[in-house]
Amino acid sequence: MINTTVTGTVLDENAFFSLRQCCALCRVDAQFIHEMIDEGVICPSGDNPQNWSFAATQIKRIQITLRLQQDLRVNLPGAALALDLLEELAALQEQVRLRQ
Repeated sequence: MINTTVTGTVLDENAFFSLRQCCALCRVDAQFIHEMIDEGVICPSGDNPQNWSFAATQIKRIQITLRLQQDLRVNLPGAALALDLLEELAALQEQVRLRQ
C-alpha cells in the first residue's frame, strides 16, 4: 500500500499577489519568475518588477509548469505550449458541456 500526502494552497481566484508573495507561494526565486515571463508562460500586471502583481491563475500556471519540469522534464518553451494547449482543451470541453 502506497501512502502519499498531498498538500496545497487554496487561492481566491480574484486575489492578486506581489512578486515576493508569488515566489513564496511557489517556492521559486525571482529569477525563475523573470524567465517564465520572458518565455510567455506568465504575464504579470504592472509596468516593472516592483509593481508587478500576479493573479491566482498565474500562480496556477507557475505550479503546473513546475510539475511539468519536475515530472516530465519539460523546458520552459515546452511548458508554455503545454499550458496553452491545456487551456484550449478546457475551453473546448466547456463549449461541449454548454451545448449538451
